Amino acid sequence: MLNEWFADHVIITYILIFIFLSYVYNKVFRTRRLPVLKALLVYVLMGIGSLMLLFFQLAGLPIILCLAIAIFLMLLVRVRYFIEKRSGRKSSSE
Repeated sequence: MLNEWFADHVIITYILIFIFLSYVYNKVFRTRRLPVLKALLVYVLMGIGSLMLLFFQLAGLPIILCLAIAIFLMLLVRVRYFIEKRSGRKSSSE
């Protein structure tokens, strides 16, 4: 059912894939700030890669779902680090 909706709304599907892919890139793979032209080249290549992933999504593979799960797991790890840091601060003050 959801794959049918994504197949009917191709532009929204492409934008979602690009946004999710950009988020994963920025949180996982980017270690330092790139110069403007190199960053532009990276995002253009991500746009081309998103187009390829769009074809896979339209063929029936759950690309958006997999990217959403990856982002959810990244947020879960971030919450865990926040809780550990906060509980570490409490235990050091006791």
